[in-house]
Amino acid sequence: MNNHSSSSSFGTYEVFRILVPGFYFTTLLMIFLQALLSNYIPPIPGFIFVVWFVFLMLMSGLSMYAQESPKRRRAFVQNQPSSYLQAKARVLSESDPLSDDEARRLYFYMLNNIVPGEFHEKIFYFGMIYHIMVQIRRTSLWFAVVALLTAAFQYANGLALYQVEPLLGYSLSLWVLYALNWRYNKADRKMQENYLDQIFWLEMNDDIVKDVLKKRRSYLKQLK
Repeated sequence: MNNHSSSSSFGTYEVFRILVPGFYFTTLLMIFLQALLSNYIPPIPGFIFVVWFVFLMLMSGLSMYAQESPKRRRAFVQNQPSSYLQAKARVLSESDPLSDDEARRLYFYMLNNIVPGEFHEKIFYFGMIYHIMVQIRRTSLWFAVVALLTAAFQYANGLALYQVEPLLGYSLSLWVLYALNWRYNKADRKMQENYLDQIFWLEMNDDIVKDVLKKRRSYLKQLK
């Protein structure tokens, strides 16, 4: 796989990281509003509905894409290949220590310029799956809680049980989906396997890692 195809794959996966969570959020929002307001407002005309749906999908998708919180989870932080580079730099007397940011920059330099292209597709794919599933899980939880609280509020204010059944069914479905996503969470495990595969490649190419660290040291000396 050449650099151009790797870049194209990266762009495609990043677009999916925006559109899929955005589509999921907007769909759940529309179902929630339908269950909540169907007795109070008329249906929205088709064209206007499509415009609003696409707009909300893009805005919500971009908002979730910009969040840093998925990158703070344990499954993302543990066993980072950049941590391996930090540890390697510490044991090499001829190499300066690496900060977290420096280690990440060096890792991405190696990923883009040295690591075989076959690795890139897997890295991009499982990174995309991980971020999408984290956002889907959180979105399911948010809407499940809001729908349940809304149904309880409506019931407490005089609505009959059958009138809040759509919201209760909606909330129950999302709780089940959230529980399944949490219980059978393959995304976190695959993310860790992805990292360990990259670390194994670095371990098997120790000479390359040492050479890159030496080049970095020489480059820093030239700047001084």
